[in-house]
Amino acid sequence: MSSRRTFLKALTAAPLLGVATAGCATRESTTPAGVLNVGQISDSVAFFPLFIAEKKGYFTDEGLELGERPRLGTGAKVAAALKSGSIDLGAAVITDAFNLAKIDDGTRIVSSLVTEYYVDIVVPPSFPEPASLEDKIKALRGRNIGITGPGSGTEALVDYLFSSIGLDAATDATLVNLGSATTSAIGALKANRVDALSFFQPIAQQAAAANVGRTYISPARGDVPSLRGALHGVVFSTQKLLDRKKNELAAFQRAMTRALSDIHGDPAQVRQLLGQYLKGTDGKALDALVPILRQEVPVTPEVQRASYDTARAFHLDSHLVRKAPDYTAVLVKS
Repeated sequence: MSSRRTFLKALTAAPLLGVATAGCATRESTTPAGVLNVGQISDSVAFFPLFIAEKKGYFTDEGLELGERPRLGTGAKVAAALKSGSIDLGAAVITDAFNLAKIDDGTRIVSSLVTEYYVDIVVPPSFPEPASLEDKIKALRGRNIGITGPGSGTEALVDYLFSSIGLDAATDATLVNLGSATTSAIGALKANRVDALSFFQPIAQQAAAANVGRTYISPARGDVPSLRGALHGVVFSTQKLLDRKKNELAAFQRAMTRALSDIHGDPAQVRQLLGQYLKGTDGKALDALVPILRQEVPVTPEVQRASYDTARAFHLDSHLVRKAPDYTAVLVKS
């Protein structure tokens, strides 16, 4: 009960993360030995490996008990829960780890979950299809482009693409904030309220299944050479929390290795598990997503330097963050 109270307190305080926690030390873990509280932003495709490890009992097999498993809604709330000690590990995107590192130099990235930038530009079927990436970006000039919100990875991709050919998304397009709901995004595209979407998977696959959109530019597909192999979905924590949880972390990594291996195993099993994870998703979208996941999910949770450096460069170039630690600074210290 005390763990739940601590978690709720962190959740309430989350919006104040950037100011209130700037001068506060990270608290130690509130969980007993053998237990990890693992929070995540949502049930997006990036966190599918966690679902597999839980569903198939890998954490239990490795001698680890999972405590609180909150879906916190935003990366800021994940970071706030880590700072309070109410969760031991947070699953989010690497942007959130970079943001926490600004106020806590003990921030550590524990596991790789997705090593491609899994945001796609989606357009209606009738939209022009130029041959080159540059011409595709030019065709977006002057358009209304739906994003999840300001400061998001969806906005950053548009900014990055436009700036790569000397345009400014703030003046050369209209960015429309749609929130993160799938139905709202696809509805806006179908009703012509936006001309394109910049959204996380599986929006592109769901739009295609509903015959209202198609993938136009996909970093995960290799359409943006400078973003190939970028570390995106991660599990992160702080050194202070991890110092008390070395055995538990080792068990977590063993379980995650098994889950990641499953994604690269039997495609039929992956499809079945994905259907359980993304309940209500169109079967055609699930079928399209399975081979994509097998390409963008790493074989092991180890954080590779090249993947990290690609993500770091993108975040600095797109101004998602102003500073980001180098590779050696975010590794777990033994």
